[in-house]
Amino acid sequence: MKEYERKQLLERIDREGATVGSSIPETIDVQGEEINLRAFVFETKRRATVPPGEQDRLDRVKRNLRRERLQRRQRIEDDAVTFETGKQLVESIIGIERALSALDSLERPDIEREIEAKEAADTKRWTKFLKQVLGSDTNTPRRNR
Repeated sequence: MKEYERKQLLERIDREGATVGSSIPETIDVQGEEINLRAFVFETKRRATVPPGEQDRLDRVKRNLRRERLQRRQRIEDDAVTFETGKQLVESIIGIERALSALDSLERPDIEREIEAKEAADTKRWTKFLKQVLGSDTNTPRRNR
């Protein structure tokens, strides 16, 4: 592979929005184990929350996917493949990245709910404090002035 072709492939991987429009691979060989990646991602995302027992499995899969993505990129960087093989590796790397993005987004809703609950509790405490300090009671009717 020529140097400019290698740079072109690496640039495609690093491009902002490279995963837009890409699909998650049906299956992928990760660390010598074939994973039904698309089914795993959709099955995992379908749940509202990740059960504690499944969290370990999810973390392990994400770790293995990151490792595999790095190894595939390294093959391109080391110039150990043909341009055609490099193009296939790029597509698989982008698919892995798409799967990782989908799996990483699973953790965010729990964090958002926790933040909302803390903000609601803070608002409630602040309101209670203001009522005590100002001596106002919401049950007392206001006088017209």
